Parts: sequence; C-alpha cells; structure tokens
Amino acid sequence: MSTLWQNIQYKMLRSGSKLNLLIGINIIVFLLINIPAQLEKLFFRSLNIYRYSDEYLLLPANLHDLLSHFWTPFTYMFMHDGPFHILFNMLWFYWFGQIFEEYLGKKRTLGLYLLGGLAGAFVFVVSFNTFPLFTHSNAALSGALVGASASVMAIMVATATLLPDYTIPLIFIGPVKLKWLVLFFIVIDFLGITGLNAGGELSHLGGALMGFIYIKQLQKGHDMVGGIANLFKSKSKLKVVAKNPSKNSSGVPRQEEIDLILDKISRSGYDSLSKQEKEILFRASNNNEG
Repeated sequence: MSTLWQNIQYKMLRSGSKLNLLIGINIIVFLLINIPAQLEKLFFRSLNIYRYSDEYLLLPANLHDLLSHFWTPFTYMFMHDGPFHILFNMLWFYWFGQIFEEYLGKKRTLGLYLLGGLAGAFVFVVSFNTFPLFTHSNAALSGALVGASASVMAIMVATATLLPDYTIPLIFIGPVKLKWLVLFFIVIDFLGITGLNAGGELSHLGGALMGFIYIKQLQKGHDMVGGIANLFKSKSKLKVVAKNPSKNSSGVPRQEEIDLILDKISRSGYDSLSKQEKEILFRASNNNEG
C-alpha cells in the first residue's frame, strides 16, 4: 500500500506532469465529497453534503447567484455528477493530454485546462441569459454547470488542431485521425445545445473554441498560458553564464525555431519533420517542463 501511495505521490507531485496532477485533483475532490455524502445518506437519510457542494461549488447560470459565488467558475471544473461522468472525462483527458504534453511540454496543460474551463463557463452563462430558448423559460434560475468537460475539450481540440493527422486506435473502429474524432464530438455537442443537457453541450463548445484559438495563437508566437505556468514555477537562485553563446545545439531552442516547427506540424504533420527538427522539439519539450 505504501508503494502504491508513493507512486501516486510521484506521478502527481514530482513527475512534472500537470496532466497527472489535474487528474489526481479531480479524483480526490470527487471522493472527498461523494464518500461522506453516501455515508450520510445511508446512516442519516439526509443529503446535506450534496446540497451544500452543489450550492457552493457548481457554477450557477443566474447572474445574481454568480456574483455572490464568484469562485464557482473555477471550482465547477473540478466537480463531477457521478462515477461515469468523471470516468469518461478523465479517460479522454488522459489520452489526449499525453499527446499534448509529448509535443508541447508539461507546463501548458494546467493553463489551458483553466482557460478552457473559464471559456466553457462564459459561454454557458451568456447563453442561458441571452438566448430566447432559455430566457423564456427562466432556465438561468435553476441552471448550474458541473464537470471538467469544457477543460478536457480544450485539450482535445488543441491537440487535434496541432496534430490533425495524428492517428490513434479505437476499439471496434480501428485507427482514427484526431481531426475526425474531435469533429465528431463537436458536431454531437452542437446538436445537443437545445436538449436536456444544453448547458453542458454549450460549455463543451466554449472549451473547444478556446483550444482552437490557443494553438492558432501559439503558432503565431503568442503563448496565452505561459504566464499561468510561470505562477506555479519556482525561480532558481542560480545564475548560469554562457561562455560561448553561439553554441545552442544542446541548450534551450529559440522560440522562433519552435514556432516554425509547430507551424510545419500543423500544415504537414509530425512525420514531415526532419531529424534535426524532431530533436529541437524534443529539447524544447524537456525544457518546458514545469
């Protein structure tokens, strides 16, 4: 048991992967709320834990409630409505997050996760307070958003935008390119924006849009999550003096080089890179870990 706990601690806190950290946080939050809630229901036949967690941690669509619960645009993206909800969210997050971190390093996952969740929250709240379908029925009064789906969609779409022809095997289907898989999810979400889970589908589209915008901006040299990553990165007190600045083959690649390689991947796929370009991207990924 101690070895298992040590492995979990290493993957979450010392491996450098923000993917593992975020998955761990989601699972811990889910268990901390649901295990006591189930015991409360079993022994006391009450639902106070569920009631308070829904009231104070989910994202309300009502603007008045949102102003008094201003932290919920962040907390809702770590909440889930049942075991299967968190299971499928974390599985897709893990599969796409591994590819995302492989090509873009480990420091960007946290920032895009947060931006995707905030974009999903924005689209949800605005839609429920502007579109006639929702305002006519006062859906915002009781509407609330829960789940990491918008954040996960941001990672999925960002990965597919960067590597559209990257192929993954799916059970019963076979190899599928990321662009077709993500496009399928986006279409399904769009067709569901007037259904029973309208708020969830709208938030998915918001997260998807953020993932697409992020990669397009990154390819232009603008890293929208770089500042967020630096907030969680400790600064070294050591100073390194380069005696021969002309030699950069084993150092940190220049941002211009990385941007050109990312643009080439977007246009022609990863296989079109030369051996030297792959080496540069690999070194950039290692140096971007945080």
